[in-house]
Amino acid sequence: MIGKIFSIEENYVMVELTIDISNQANLINVHVVFEDGNIKVVGEILNINKNIAKIGVVGEIVNNSFIPGINKKPSFRAKVRIVVMDELALILGEQTIKDNSQVYLGLSNVYTNYHINVGVNDFFSNHFSILGNTGSGKSSTTARILQNVFGGGTYIPVKARIFLFDAYGEYVRAFSELNKISDALCAKVLTTNIDDSQNEILRIPVWTLDVDDLAILLEANEGSQLSIIERALKYTPILKESNAEARKFKNDIIARAILDILRSGNDSSKIRDQVTAILTTYNTSDLNLETPIVQPGYNRTLKQCLFVDNTGKMSEMELVVDCIYSFIVDGIEIPDNRGDTFYTLRDLELAMNFALISEGILKSDKVYDYANVLQVRLHSLINSDASIYFDYPKMISRAQYIDNLSKTMEGKRAQIIDININYVNDRLAKSITKIISRMIFENSCSDNNRGKHPNHIIIEEAHRYVQKDNDVNLLGYNIFERISKEGRKYGVILGLITQRPSELSETCISQCANFIILRTIHPKDLEYINEMVPNINEECTKQLKTLQPGHALAFGSAFKVPVEIKFEKPNPEPLSNNSDIVSAWFG
Repeated sequence: MIGKIFSIEENYVMVELTIDISNQANLINVHVVFEDGNIKVVGEILNINKNIAKIGVVGEIVNNSFIPGINKKPSFRAKVRIVVMDELALILGEQTIKDNSQVYLGLSNVYTNYHINVGVNDFFSNHFSILGNTGSGKSSTTARILQNVFGGGTYIPVKARIFLFDAYGEYVRAFSELNKISDALCAKVLTTNIDDSQNEILRIPVWTLDVDDLAILLEANEGSQLSIIERALKYTPILKESNAEARKFKNDIIARAILDILRSGNDSSKIRDQVTAILTTYNTSDLNLETPIVQPGYNRTLKQCLFVDNTGKMSEMELVVDCIYSFIVDGIEIPDNRGDTFYTLRDLELAMNFALISEGILKSDKVYDYANVLQVRLHSLINSDASIYFDYPKMISRAQYIDNLSKTMEGKRAQIIDININYVNDRLAKSITKIISRMIFENSCSDNNRGKHPNHIIIEEAHRYVQKDNDVNLLGYNIFERISKEGRKYGVILGLITQRPSELSETCISQCANFIILRTIHPKDLEYINEMVPNINEECTKQLKTLQPGHALAFGSAFKVPVEIKFEKPNPEPLSNNSDIVSAWFG
């Protein structure tokens, strides 16, 4: 007995202590049992004021099993005692890992040298979040957890596949010695540093991108722009070819655009200039400015027939219309060969220009305003250093590409794929993260063995990429929100690491089943955590403000009760240390 109950308020029990607390070890966060015959209600000491302990009810022990949650409250006659070790094992888990169904996380910060182990399925088959301010130890905690997964002695998860979007390149060192644990283990680095000769440069095959991917890459913001991208993707394989069939399609596309201009009702000089501009840039061996127009007794070129006389008339308009119309094929169906033809960003740009002409960019200022922005962004990408990330060297399918992401250049399977996006700007980093995550998800959805080949997508600095942005309005969904809602059944699991949870998509964080929260100070983030995270109370929220680096509160389906964990330092450590100002200034 440690005391006597004198008040029960909501989910709290107030106990007058009968022990001398000055002779006791710290009792804060220690579990107690309210025992009344066969009824055992479990509580946690939240605070002690003089000889009064405030204890929160956390669950019940029934038939030698701990059931979290509040179903019963203790009676006033219940005996109040400290939990014993056998009971603690029911609440926090066994100390010994007997098989590969569990993994060690860290040490209890309440019970000396008590190991906190977690069920692999309980934690890693659900979306999870690791939250905390800068300097609280998020990177080290993430690295330590994954090192524990792969350093589990007898049990080595060689079939794991974890894609880690590394915002600052912090984790490259942390997993550099994975192969020392076992020859079957390997970490692969895909870098955006084009000067890195040690690692593979990240490259995405352009022909594997679909409408939604390009909308994300080109930052489309209007639904009308999607039809242009759709056309561009259909035109690209055709324009890439040079055979007679492809030339027929090209002629039809050009002719329809020119015919619209000829029938626009604009003055003859403007019509001549626009037709000349099109045929100067877009032409074939059949349809160009030198295409002959044959008349009885003489031949003239199309260019000559575009002549505008002194009265401002194009006297040969009818001949020009007939000539252009002869290249139109009624009922023509452009085949959809996306993904089957190797092409580059420049090939896509040519097709985009054709698509813009088909859309009427030359005859409508309104069309020009919303369509030209795509052309400008694509052209800027092509002429920037970032174009290398879309310069894939060989033909490959989308499924093969996803599979190759987890293979080294020597063909060895990698369990951790560190995608270092530190060397590109935030906009491109966000696009790359979305596009590759979407590819992984779509590939998993098409797998006949649904959920049998899980993929984990862990995103560092998630608040920069997993946001409530325009994708929902434009595409009808946000890929991370879709993964958060549908991913588990296909074996695609999100891990979100962030210092600003309040800036994350609410949908995504609400779908997380497990949370590891390190020191958090910002009031907005604390309020957000208090509202969004299950099983957290005001005392826990207050405790988050004072946690030491590397200490965290863990909540969720993998934990029967909230647990304070001290994570050991990872070995090797990630590159997340602060600058040594003294050495820099005075060294």
